[in-house]
Amino acid sequence: MMVKKTVLSVVLALAVLIGAVCLASSMYTVRENEYACTVRFSQIIATTDQAGLHFKVPFLDSVKYFPKATMLYDIPPSEVLTYDKQNMTVDCYVLWRIQDPLLFYQTLGSTTVAEQRLDAQTYTAMKNLMNTLAQADIINMEDGAKRNEIYDSITDTVNEKAQDYGIDVIDVKIKQFDLPESNLNAVYARMISERNQMAEKYTADGEYEASIIRNNVDKEVNILVSNARADAAKLEAEGEAEYMRLLAEAYDSEDKRDFYEFTLELDALKQSLTGGEKTVILDADSPLAQLLLGG
Repeated sequence: MMVKKTVLSVVLALAVLIGAVCLASSMYTVRENEYACTVRFSQIIATTDQAGLHFKVPFLDSVKYFPKATMLYDIPPSEVLTYDKQNMTVDCYVLWRIQDPLLFYQTLGSTTVAEQRLDAQTYTAMKNLMNTLAQADIINMEDGAKRNEIYDSITDTVNEKAQDYGIDVIDVKIKQFDLPESNLNAVYARMISERNQMAEKYTADGEYEASIIRNNVDKEVNILVSNARADAAKLEAEGEAEYMRLLAEAYDSEDKRDFYEFTLELDALKQSLTGGEKTVILDADSPLAQLLLGG
């Protein structure tokens, strides 16, 4: 009886243990930023991106995880040839994500293989596009928006190919264009020449505008000075006329006129006698001579 109870206890313990193991192996969790693919006999039978606890057939099914977030792949620098047969080294990166995990697993199987495929496709697309552009079209002083057309064209080409692998290419950006040492001096000289031409144009335009402003100012100044002189001459003439009128009113008799002329002669004599030794020659009939001589 005791043996039967012991055997029964062992059987129950084994059953509980086996059940716990089966239950544990039948559960798996999915995080917010990943896909989970249930694999049975190397075939995906289910795919989910719902975060939380999920179940599978224990010991028979396995789970393969793939990232759902956008990933950055920094492509190693590579050389391309432009339309005018100039070598350039291009350093770029790709932003991509898994769009169809089932297709991704069937065609590539891992992100490492995916990056290798993106590397090759991006290089091919870039090489084909650069073969249609001259070096001056790539390196210039124009608006950077034109270079965005290059990026968009490469992105569209790579994304179209990547759809076959369940990949969505979001963007391809070129970080830097490098030139071989033999081309650097020529490109720098061309860029300096373009900048000098721009500076000369701005200087010439500025001088032209300055000459127009100076001419307008000189014209306005001449007009103002001319008008001021005309007004001054008019005021002077009016003052002279008023002065003569006042003199005519003040010396309206012959005696007053004679006295006025006599005072003018005295003023003239006074002005002539200033300074050092002076000699004054007067007519004997002059009133001044008679006054000075006591006649």
